[in-house]
Amino acid sequence: MTENQAVLGAVRSALHSEPRIHVTNGPIRLAFANGELTMEGEVDHISGKKLGLEAAARVPGVSRIIDRLHVRPATFMGDGEIRDKVRDALLEEISLASCIIRVWVKGQPEIARDPADATGTIDVRVEDGVVTLDGDVTGSGQKRMAGVLAWWVPGSHDVINGIGVTPPEQDSEAAITDAVLQVLEKDPFVDAESIHVYTRRAVVTLEGTVPREAERKLAEDDAWYVFGVDKVVNRLGTPM
Repeated sequence: MTENQAVLGAVRSALHSEPRIHVTNGPIRLAFANGELTMEGEVDHISGKKLGLEAAARVPGVSRIIDRLHVRPATFMGDGEIRDKVRDALLEEISLASCIIRVWVKGQPEIARDPADATGTIDVRVEDGVVTLDGDVTGSGQKRMAGVLAWWVPGSHDVINGIGVTPPEQDSEAAITDAVLQVLEKDPFVDAESIHVYTRRAVVTLEGTVPREAERKLAEDDAWYVFGVDKVVNRLGTPM
């Protein structure tokens, strides 16, 4: 057995040991060379995607991962419909009101908003169901909110959040916690007042009580969607 084969075997074992990774269209395809692991396939939930990447990153010998894992969408949409829904969500978000919003159609930019006092720019591209966000904003909270809004579009297969933050700011556990709380407060189907959020080393813990199991799951989904969150521990309870 070669060294590359040994690493691939260890990655497969790590993926199989995580019960929350559920593939939907055949097994995750893996390729490995010179420390670089490529992961390609489709999973049923963003938790499976992030947990799969985390499990693979822990395997000795893996120094870089090319992420081509997609999430099976709740609703199948064309790229144009996804792009329009992401655009509309960004336009409606108050915290992004000072940002220029541009969508790219057939390689050409279309300006959806260009405020006179613009303090940031967000570019939206969609290809094969994958949403790519680029540009610059003034805070990590804006970057994270834009990413979640793109994930909330039910046709999105993946969201690549390449938005920069200018001036650069040091990310922190408090910033991730604040972002998760903001997302929970924005979600109309979640009672954020009853949820406590803690973050340590990119692991978000949710505690409290919510009325229904469906709301418990939605709150966890919201936390997974936040950029920089590697794992979610859901300790939310529901009434007996």
